[in-house]
Amino acid sequence: MKKINVGIIGGAGYTGGELIRLLINHPQVEISFINSLSNAGNPVSNVHADLIGETELKFSSELSDDIDVLFLCVGHGDAKKFLDANTINEKIKIIDLSQDFRLNDNSIIGNRKFVYGIPELNKTAIQSAKNIANPGCFATAIQLGLLPLANAGVLGDVYTTGITGSTGAGQSLSNTSHFSWRANNISAYKTLQHQHIHEIHQSLIQLQDNDGVHVHFVPWRGDFTRGIYVTSVVDTSLPLEEVKQIFKEYYKDAAFTFVSDTMIDLKQVVNTNKCLIHIEKQGNKIAIHSAIDNLLKGASGQALQNMNLIFGLEETMGLKLKATGF
Repeated sequence: MKKINVGIIGGAGYTGGELIRLLINHPQVEISFINSLSNAGNPVSNVHADLIGETELKFSSELSDDIDVLFLCVGHGDAKKFLDANTINEKIKIIDLSQDFRLNDNSIIGNRKFVYGIPELNKTAIQSAKNIANPGCFATAIQLGLLPLANAGVLGDVYTTGITGSTGAGQSLSNTSHFSWRANNISAYKTLQHQHIHEIHQSLIQLQDNDGVHVHFVPWRGDFTRGIYVTSVVDTSLPLEEVKQIFKEYYKDAAFTFVSDTMIDLKQVVNTNKCLIHIEKQGNKIAIHSAIDNLLKGASGQALQNMNLIFGLEETMGLKLKATGF
């Protein structure tokens, strides 16, 4: 089989580095270029020190049409700016990791229509898509804990808390991401107004088309580097075993999402493309715990999963990763 030629825009950040790590070990991929204007000419391993001895690739300031797929690993707002400023051959598929094209109202630019790339919901559409809007990290973790209930038509108001590692804030330093502030500290931010709420609602309404689905989300900054752990609380009169069966049936063919009968830990998913889910019930309330690696299933891993689906490859190819459990 002919290898897939890949280009990457914005390869110097956390998601770009994770994507490079995955792609250089993917048996069906050849990286044609990794674009970074600020690092042009520098070895990739000078920026991503974990890749020393893994690749001789260098960053480039040039673009090429001699690729099959282009990954956009740039900041929010910058993907649209890039596509406005550059003419990309229509034969090239695009997978965007920013939030620029996730919502239906913003999913078209020029002749390109972006499909929202959460495989557990839109797998068939992804397989025939030319352009993918990769979901947000919190959005992925929260949705995977709610999609089965929406599909069953039994989802009402949702009260969600979630904690994320410092890599979720990106590589640029800020007052809330440097070590001396983050260490031994937890804080809430963007309470009830996080940007991912909109894409979550969009997906839930796709399955349960009514106005009764509302997600009330409080995100926390955590004192660790990687991972997201979310707990969503909803009302239901259904027995716990019936709820578990709804989830297991929905995810029976999912490549990376698993329902656990025992309590889950963040370490089980860090460095993997997995989402683990555990459900508990007290009275008429269930608590749905879901955990992912924000840089993998929440970003670069899911982007590669989408690439595999687009090109008809085994969904797990290049993504059989072991958790850093100890």
